[in-house]
Amino acid sequence: MTKQILIAGIGNIFLGDDAFGVEVTRQLLQRPLPGGVRVVDFGIRSYDLAYAIMDGYDAIILVDATSRGQPPGTVYLIEPDLNETSNLEAEVLNAHSLSPVKVLQMVQSFGGQHGRLYLVGCEPAVLETENGEIGLSATVQAAVPKAIEMIESLLADLAGESKKPGLVEA
Repeated sequence: MTKQILIAGIGNIFLGDDAFGVEVTRQLLQRPLPGGVRVVDFGIRSYDLAYAIMDGYDAIILVDATSRGQPPGTVYLIEPDLNETSNLEAEVLNAHSLSPVKVLQMVQSFGGQHGRLYLVGCEPAVLETENGEIGLSATVQAAVPKAIEMIESLLADLAGESKKPGLVEA
């Protein structure tokens, strides 16, 4: 049976490197992907993402700019501990951002269930400017192919369930 997998791009195109997830999903949509894989650019639409997560996917891969204190352009693969979601702090929902933690808390509050969850993140260089900035920094743009390679590898692992991915840095 084909696994159903959602790849969800997250980000605000007006906040520089915050558009990382949007750009990765844009490029993934131009590539051949295994059956059962759905790629969606959710941008900043948190309620849409929360409801999509509850659609019965075997796995969800969130793609987002992720600050973890490493050099800009560092790409991460994280499998969050879902038992900790309710204890994590998240910013209040607003019309200009989408917090993955807040979305997961919404899913829980709706009584929703979801499959395995992964985050492919990239350390941003530029997140906000006074007037907004469209486009990724050169460092983060160079990380997009690494993220795509990481996602394709994860898809292959999920198809075979050969191993359980953990924290990986590339």
